[in-house]
Amino acid sequence: MSNRENFTSTFGIIAAAAGSAVGLGNIWRFPYVAGQNGGGAFLIIYILIVLILGVPLLMSEMMIGRRAQANVIGSFKKLGPKSSIIIGIIGLLAAFLILAFYSTVGGWTIHYIYASINGEVFHTDYQNYFFNFKDNSFLPLLWQIVFLVLTAVIILGGVKKGIEKCSKIMIPTLVLMLIILVIRAVTLPGAGSGVNFFMKPDFSKVTGTTFLAAMGQAFFSLSIGMGAMLTYGSYIQKNENLNFISTSTAITDIMVAILGGLVIFPTLFSFNAAPDQGPGLIFVTLPAIFEQMPWGAGFSTIFFVLLLIASISSSISLLEVIVAVLKEELRWSRTLSTILTTISVIILGVFATLSWNTFQNIFLTTASGNKMYIFDIFDYLSSNILLPLGGLLIMIYVGWYLKKDIFYEELSSGVHKKFTLALRPIIFFIVKYISPIVILLIFLNGIGVF
Repeated sequence: MSNRENFTSTFGIIAAAAGSAVGLGNIWRFPYVAGQNGGGAFLIIYILIVLILGVPLLMSEMMIGRRAQANVIGSFKKLGPKSSIIIGIIGLLAAFLILAFYSTVGGWTIHYIYASINGEVFHTDYQNYFFNFKDNSFLPLLWQIVFLVLTAVIILGGVKKGIEKCSKIMIPTLVLMLIILVIRAVTLPGAGSGVNFFMKPDFSKVTGTTFLAAMGQAFFSLSIGMGAMLTYGSYIQKNENLNFISTSTAITDIMVAILGGLVIFPTLFSFNAAPDQGPGLIFVTLPAIFEQMPWGAGFSTIFFVLLLIASISSSISLLEVIVAVLKEELRWSRTLSTILTTISVIILGVFATLSWNTFQNIFLTTASGNKMYIFDIFDYLSSNILLPLGGLLIMIYVGWYLKKDIFYEELSSGVHKKFTLALRPIIFFIVKYISPIVILLIFLNGIGVF
C-alpha cells in the first residue's frame, strides 16, 4: 500500500520494537524466574537463547510484515496461501486477550504510583493493602480504563507522531530510571550478596526445566507470536537492515532484564527477602522494602513510573495489531478503529479486573486443586497456548512455505557487510529446523504434556 505510514528512522524502529519487547516480563517476571532457576546460570542461558533463537524469530516475524506491507491478517492474505490466515487470527486473538489482562496490571501500576506519592501504600499491612485494593470493584476498573485511554491516545497519533515519537522518549527514559534505581540498589547494605546471586552462575541448579524456563521467558519477552513485530515490520522501509534492528531489539531487551535484576536482587538480599516470590514481589514485597529505605517514597514512585512506561510501551504495540487490521481490512479511519478497539478491550478487561470479586464464582480448578480465575485463564490461554502456537506456525511458514530467495532478499535489504550476508544460511537453518523444535517444547511444557 503506497499510502501506508512508515517509521522514519532506525532509532525509532528499534525504540518501538524494544518497547514492545520490554514490558512487565523484564522487570517483574525475569528476576522472579531467574530467582527460581539458579540466578546467574539462568542469566547466561537466557542471553544465549535470545541471541541464537530470539533474533531469528524477530527477523522472521518482521520479515513477513515488511514483505507484505500489511497487517497481521492482510499479510497472510497477500503472501498466501489462504489457509495461512489462521496464523494472523491467532496473533489477533492473542493481542486482544493479552491486552484484557495486561491492562489490569497496568491499572494496578498507576494506582501504586498514586499511592507512593501520597504515602498511602506505606505504614500498612502490605499484603492486605494489595488484596483489599485488588478486590475493590471500583478502583482497579477505573485505573484500568485510564491505562487503556493512555494507550489509545498514543495510537491515535499514528505510527510516526504516536508510536515512534513516544517510543523515542519512553525507552531512553525507562533505561535512565532503571540506572538510577540500580545505583540505589547496589549501594544498599548487603547488596553484594544479591549481585553475586544474580551474576555468579550456579550450574548445579541447572536442569532441563531451567532451559525450558529460559526459552519460555525469551519467547514471551520478545513479543513473538502476538502479531506485534509483524505489524511493526510492515511499517519498516525496504532500505532498513532487519538484522541490525532485530539484534538491537534483542540486546535492549537483555539489557533491561539485567538492569531489572540488578534492581530487584540487591534490594531483596539487603532486606533478607526471598528472591522467588512471584506475583507478590512487586506489589507487596517491594513497597515494604521501599518504606525502609532513605527517600523510599521517591524511589517507590520512580519504580512504578518505570513499570508504567514498560507496560504502555508494550500495550501500544498490542493495540496497534488490532487497530491496523480494522483500519486496513475494513477501511475504517484510525480514530474509529482505535476507539472501538479500546472500548472492546475495556469490556473484555472488566472480566479480568473483576475476577476476584464480581466474577469470583467463575473459575477453573487445576489438577493441583488451585483456582484459575478469569484473569488467570486469559493469561494461560495467551501465554501457554496462543503465543507459542502462533510462533510455531510463523516459523513453519517462513522456513517451509516462503521461498529461501525471499528470505535472503529481505535479510539483504540495507545490508552492506559481507559477514552479515554470510550468516543468512545459518539463520535460515535455525528458522527452518531449530526454532520449531524449541517452540514445540515450550508449547508442550506450557500445556502440561511434560
